[in-house]
Amino acid sequence: MSITISSAFDSGNIRVVKQDGPTIDLEIVADHLSDFYQWFHFRVAGAAGQALTLRIVNCAASAYPNGWPDYKARVSYDREEWSLAQETSYSDGVLTIRLTPESDLLWVAYFAPYSMERHHDLVSSFAQLDGFSYRSLGKSLDGQDIDCLSVGEGPLTAWIYARQHPGESMAEWWMEGALEKLADPDDPVARVLRRELTFHIVPNMNPDGSKRGHLRTNAAGVNLNREWHAPSVERSPEVLCVRDAMDAAAPDFAMDIHGDEAIPANFLAGFEGIPSLTERQSLLFARYSELLEQLCPDFQTAQGYEIPAPGEANMSMSTTQLAERYGCLSMTLEMPFKDNFDLPDPVYGWSAERSKYLAHHCLAALHAILPELKS
Repeated sequence: MSITISSAFDSGNIRVVKQDGPTIDLEIVADHLSDFYQWFHFRVAGAAGQALTLRIVNCAASAYPNGWPDYKARVSYDREEWSLAQETSYSDGVLTIRLTPESDLLWVAYFAPYSMERHHDLVSSFAQLDGFSYRSLGKSLDGQDIDCLSVGEGPLTAWIYARQHPGESMAEWWMEGALEKLADPDDPVARVLRRELTFHIVPNMNPDGSKRGHLRTNAAGVNLNREWHAPSVERSPEVLCVRDAMDAAAPDFAMDIHGDEAIPANFLAGFEGIPSLTERQSLLFARYSELLEQLCPDFQTAQGYEIPAPGEANMSMSTTQLAERYGCLSMTLEMPFKDNFDLPDPVYGWSAERSKYLAHHCLAALHAILPELKS
């Protein structure tokens, strides 16, 4: 059996440039109608016992070339357990993955994928639980539903949403962990959160990009996290329908879940540069960050994005737009594609499982700031 490469499946992305036996040159395909690319996900068949050399040759012009040094690809034989490809290296714009597959079927990805099929399983399973309700907030450009799950009966409103950037699949793994915690009838933190807040949870804001194997954009090549100031039916109906729903149930707390290609740490980004920044918002954000760092060894505050000067926030992004529009505590959570270098895992790196645990800690930090959030 000859070695074959394929990516014609949910969230797949790669093309073969050249093949010489077990040495294969590949390219990542750019998002449709966009120059963004970095996400890859493909299957290798017929290579059991052969020393493979997979070379992704167009990494230098990718969206975030600083994401490649110290990065290791993820590989899986069963699409459930994703481990690090230990012999991953980057040099002169080429990412090289060397391994000898144990089986004739091997999957390789930028991070553990979260397929649309798994998304549908996630939404349907929680929609059936007591205390949860489901609604579609609207349709994507490809006609997929923007799914929203709600739970809780409290007077405070929390919106949590993920995968504006579809290639950041750790964000939906985080969502799975958050939903599991909130659904646990025996978890005392979850019980108090459900009593004090009403949660609206959008596990995947960009189903089209997710299915198409995009890194950062929707079906029209639009970066959804640059549309919140003026979303439109033509370019960004995904943002428009979510923001309209938020207008009907204004958030007291909002969290946007992402992944970062370059920084090997978990961190929060805030809203410091918005025009109407209040002292209360600043204190709440600082307090939440402090508590999360105390609760979770996988979270830190030393590394992160540059803080904009007063009045210079990018108001097209959801976190800043929501903080300004509603006066709420709003934040972006970023997780690494590489690993948390302060607490590395030599086998799995930053993983789906660790993303889910981080969600548990984020909800525990929300519980811890409830007195300040209510005041």
